Amino acid sequence: MRPELTQAVELLRSGNPGAIDDALALLQNTVFSFSMKVCGHREDAEDTMQDVLLKALPYLPKLQDPQALAVWLYKVARNRCWMSRRRSKFAPRETVALDDLMPDASELESLTAGSQPSPEALVASHESAQRVREAVLSIPAPYRLVLVLHDMEDLDTPEVARVTGLKEGTVRVRLHRARLLLRRELSAGKAQPRLRRGRGRAAKPVPCRKLFAQLSEYLDGRLPDLTCERIQKHLQDCPPCVAFLADLQRAVHRCRAYAEPCRPETAGLLRKLLADEYLRVLKSQAAAGQGHRPSHPAASPAESQRGQPERRRRPANPQTA
Repeated sequence: MRPELTQAVELLRSGNPGAIDDALALLQNTVFSFSMKVCGHREDAEDTMQDVLLKALPYLPKLQDPQALAVWLYKVARNRCWMSRRRSKFAPRETVALDDLMPDASELESLTAGSQPSPEALVASHESAQRVREAVLSIPAPYRLVLVLHDMEDLDTPEVARVTGLKEGTVRVRLHRARLLLRRELSAGKAQPRLRRGRGRAAKPVPCRKLFAQLSEYLDGRLPDLTCERIQKHLQDCPPCVAFLADLQRAVHRCRAYAEPCRPETAGLLRKLLADEYLRVLKSQAAAGQGHRPSHPAASPAESQRGQPERRRRPANPQTA
């Protein structure tokens, strides 16, 4: 979960009027950034940010759990984006099958030949926020939502499952395919072919294919030690797979580093509106004796306690595995 949400809850709990603006700024940035990645259009993201935060204001004074706040915000923002989104010019028309995302032997060999990016390519990668945005938007919406929540908003698997209503196993499957799609979109030179069916493609090496199906679980430290040892042994003997894994890690890193800030003038105007409304809510609740605790419309603090947070282990470095 993003640390900004925890910080926002702490600021609101402090009861300091001067902290309200800071807390709302953190919530604004979180909701706008998520909405921009999912909606793909700035106007839709700004509208979503405004609507979601206005809905949240009556519940903020009583909410004590940052995790409950995160699940509710993302769930409401997701629903608002789905209702208002416009079809992006990057939106794909094809479904995603795992075999279509797996490289064949020749593609793996080409990755080995160019596995180390040139200094020029590294410089270009740091200047390509637009490229990352286009790559994320090119991923089919159900997979993109999981990628954004997990890798860009830093929710763990149980939290993503609660936001999306999916089983945790389905979250992991969609996350892996979304990462593979992202890697292909961000690969230098676009050497890999676009999505297509299996005709005309050389058979993939069986050990490599088994590895590819588990790469996200390996990167996130979710595999048993014995399975990790088998993967590391395979990597020691298979430079193409080492290159592929490193390429996938670079893509995920670029995805996680991407940020989409709201326009300062828009954020400032909305924050003043939100702060005024929040103070009005506080005054109204104080006048009512604070005896009524509103039920959370989508996720209560009690709900947020179900399940244990995912514990991630640091994966082995593919270059030294």
